[in-house]
Amino acid sequence: GQGGQGRKTPITNYQLPITTPTFIAQLLATAVHQSRSLGDKRAEAYAVGSLGSLYEQNRQWQNAQEVTEQALILSQAVNAPDITYRWQWQLARLLRTQGDTPGAIATYREAVKTLKALRNDLVAVNPEIQFNFRDEVEPVYRELVALLLSGQKSGETPQQNLAQARETIEALQLAELDNFFREACIEAQPVAIDNVVDRDNPTAAVIYPIILPDRLEVILKIPQQPLRHYTIHQPQTQVEQTVERLQRSLTEPDRTKDVRTLSQQIYSWLIQPIASELQQSGVKTLVFVPDGALRNIPMSALFDGKQYLVEKYAIAVSPGLQLINPQPISPTNLKALTAGLSVPPANSPFPPLPAVRLEFNLIQQAGVAIAELLDRAFTSKSLETKIDSTSFNVVHLATHGQFSSQAENTFILAADGPINVRKFDDLLRSRNRRRPNAIELLVLSACETAIGDRRAALGLAGIAVRAGARSTLASLWQIDDEATAIFIGEFYKQLTKTKLTRAEALRQAQLNLMKNYPNYRRPGYWAAYVLVGNWL
Repeated sequence: GQGGQGRKTPITNYQLPITTPTFIAQLLATAVHQSRSLGDKRAEAYAVGSLGSLYEQNRQWQNAQEVTEQALILSQAVNAPDITYRWQWQLARLLRTQGDTPGAIATYREAVKTLKALRNDLVAVNPEIQFNFRDEVEPVYRELVALLLSGQKSGETPQQNLAQARETIEALQLAELDNFFREACIEAQPVAIDNVVDRDNPTAAVIYPIILPDRLEVILKIPQQPLRHYTIHQPQTQVEQTVERLQRSLTEPDRTKDVRTLSQQIYSWLIQPIASELQQSGVKTLVFVPDGALRNIPMSALFDGKQYLVEKYAIAVSPGLQLINPQPISPTNLKALTAGLSVPPANSPFPPLPAVRLEFNLIQQAGVAIAELLDRAFTSKSLETKIDSTSFNVVHLATHGQFSSQAENTFILAADGPINVRKFDDLLRSRNRRRPNAIELLVLSACETAIGDRRAALGLAGIAVRAGARSTLASLWQIDDEATAIFIGEFYKQLTKTKLTRAEALRQAQLNLMKNYPNYRRPGYWAAYVLVGNWL
């Protein structure tokens, strides 16, 4: 490198870190030379950034920063966002390590912006750009959130930081859904949750728990009040273990004591710090925007030592900060397309669901008009035909189904075999394009999350968001067939009452099982159901 004034030392002249295997450094230096002589700027950007990574590992912060900045200029010059975001992320880490928090935040935000632009490529548009989402994408978002929420006492974090932290987590959740479907999800015209709370439903509070490696952060939105947040010093491993144990205990009949202990632990993290505030604010509905493992448990079962959360509040889950045109449901005009399978196909591992017929009868008794597909009449083809030819605003599926973190393992069961989530969502979306009135409610009454899959609830969020239904009511695990029928019948009965929100109808149906049916008093029965999306 001929030295003009202000020119950086050529990459290969840096003193290589002695503590690293020198051959890695030599390999990278050779790669830089070769890519330069070939005029391959993309390869050069990658090699130079990798050298920066080597300096970072060896704690040579200044060298690492200089080299990374050069790599960033190179990758931006050739418009290679899949490389650019890596070096922005690397630079952000280096600035954070050296104590430049504002610089680090700004650079993390650039990395997130690049990832947002990359969203279409991150998923199968360019098969060469296949990312390991959990290791190579997710940490960028979480590290930014950790910085935005650190360094201040709970009450002193600027509003701007809280709003940015929420938006960052939402951007992560959208990216997760895109990654789940391997394609960019539809961008509908959403309405911000805060507006719904402040304007349309001033008795709802929104709770955003965010799991970080060393702590749990919770952001709270109460109607007509600024955002606030509190920190729970519990590491991610502890939070995830507790959630996993609760998830297992909920489905086992003799574990009620464990359920209470574990759910009280989670209550102490998420709700206890704000319990009196919620009471004083006149809040009646809690809307959770859960993160990570927290999606796999029903918040209705959190226990305060005396009562379950559902005994005090209606509860809903929202997959993000925005809702698709949220409207209250019209109780007088419910028409349901119901499809069910009381006898699974031959060779299927799933048990029969003999109470499906009772479930349909109870829906009708509640005053809902139904168009029915039962047993052999319920195939993927007949469902498609019915969706195209019938007028309805509720889709009710009483059949086995599974939610998984993999789209290919997320399905509902018809008489002719599984209908994959992509196919099912396409059926509903093609109908939505032709008919202007939205599907108000999608009910999946006999589904379960894949066992041992920490991210299985992503499948539920995927169905809920992409099918274009305003709300989805689904079971997180399989429960007694008769309990399902009683629960569903009561839910629709409550739904057809005027002035009741969907979340309150769910609450009343859960309390009905808990209080009036001694056999179904355990949370394992009534807590299985979650309402995702519009709670109005």
